[in-house]
Amino acid sequence: MTNKWMIDPNDAVLLLIDHQSGLFQLVRDMEYRELRNNVIALAKVAKIAKIPTVVTASVPDGANGPSIPEILQSNPDAVYVPRNGPINAWDHRPFVEAVEKTKRKTLLIAGTLTSICMVFPALSALAEGYKVFCIVDASGNWTKMATDISIARVTQAGAMPIDTFAAITEVMHTWNRPDAMEFAKVFVDHVEPAYGALFESYYAAQKAVK
Repeated sequence: MTNKWMIDPNDAVLLLIDHQSGLFQLVRDMEYRELRNNVIALAKVAKIAKIPTVVTASVPDGANGPSIPEILQSNPDAVYVPRNGPINAWDHRPFVEAVEKTKRKTLLIAGTLTSICMVFPALSALAEGYKVFCIVDASGNWTKMATDISIARVTQAGAMPIDTFAAITEVMHTWNRPDAMEFAKVFVDHVEPAYGALFESYYAAQKAVK
């Protein structure tokens, strides 16, 4: 039986909204390197787990800048949809069509800035009956207060806020899978480098047993 409060990878779509070089310069509620790494981690995990991914950028030829290149480098199967007008990605029909084409109803949304690029599409999708998880630490906002308000707003509307590490582990679900070490590498390379110490200890213990 599916748990409605958790991510079903077989029904999930990853939406990476406006992770652009110009907009990243406005982020003040988290470290730039952490934000960038979390976005890259999600792109990589979606590729590993075969989760459809839709990437969009707002006026990428303008001051907002282009999407960070690591997203499509990490997940070349992702669908890229640029926008030259609508602030809310859900108001851009080609973006919504890319989501609808997947025939999936669980959205994993991250967007910079959090209170705009993440919140607006989340509220719009909720109104259309989608199940929404908002990945807060892969979004980034201009103040911590704005982030706190944003989390309260989407939660009241029915979305579930989540962090990158939790989202990845829910998608992974079990270590008993052939690609488990691919997930582990993403953890170590992008989310929590200290996690690598666990593997060092494990391999040392295994070697000692032998």
